[in-house]
Amino acid sequence: MAEDWRKLMDLGLIHFMAYPIIRDEGPIVATAARIAQDEFFDVLEVRRSEHPEVMAGLKRVAEQSKLKLGMGAQPGLLLNKLSLNDEDEAGRSAAVEEVKASIDASYELGCPICACLSGPDAEESKRDRAMDLLTDSLVELCEYSKGKAGDGDPVWVSLEQFDYDIDKSCLIGPSLRAAELGERVKGQVDNFGLTIDLSHLPLLHETPQEMLSATIDHVIHVHVGNCLMGDEEDNAYGDKHPRFGYPGSETDVAELAHFLETLIYSGYFEKDLPSEKPIVSFEVAPMAGEDPELVIASTKRAFNAAWASI
Repeated sequence: MAEDWRKLMDLGLIHFMAYPIIRDEGPIVATAARIAQDEFFDVLEVRRSEHPEVMAGLKRVAEQSKLKLGMGAQPGLLLNKLSLNDEDEAGRSAAVEEVKASIDASYELGCPICACLSGPDAEESKRDRAMDLLTDSLVELCEYSKGKAGDGDPVWVSLEQFDYDIDKSCLIGPSLRAAELGERVKGQVDNFGLTIDLSHLPLLHETPQEMLSATIDHVIHVHVGNCLMGDEEDNAYGDKHPRFGYPGSETDVAELAHFLETLIYSGYFEKDLPSEKPIVSFEVAPMAGEDPELVIASTKRAFNAAWASI
């Protein structure tokens, strides 16, 4: 495609996936600084840290490099097995507080979007109740964010779709259900949206057209990556985000190009969004024995090849 992608979007990288620092430890600032030196990426999505020196370091890296930051609340929810649709009120409250802490971190670091995920799917007889609980949690989080914004723009809360029957087994979930959630929440607050993810598309048994035709009115944030479904014995099986073209995986350059093309025709790049430009962030992780730097280089080459083929 002749048009420069920089005119349409900011490309990002999920820091805690590219460098598997899932817990709040390790060379977080040093690896963030490494990405900040790469002009290919304009956005780095991070998780909150309870260490003030790490938060200060991330802010310093972003300010000096003009790198934009995004916030992911997913690690805290997943590691602590917290659910925003937990039937137990104490459990749901703990999940809400976890995301509120990430919203606080978003304001501290200047992130326009804080992404999270639903809890586990419920059996059919309890699914309506689970949707009600999830809606209540998200409305509370959006209102909390607006309360912190004062006269400025609020941080938006974005709910990311995950698989519902293979790995994370989340309530949200299928695109039609995600769209229903969007309608429910946006009927009460105006700083909510959805994060869609190419990595999860095969896991959801959907096509790009099916996903985007259902969700585009609510999409404010996009992840792209890969998954592996064919071999349960492979370390990359499920929602592990291997590099594009990983042996036996679902997504390489052709599938990435098709997804990007569908994003274009869906109107995503023309939407009025909370971020400065529409964001497309790569969610890729090194598998056993792989080098994060080489996986990142491979990701950039895959995008360049995909974009050139559109």
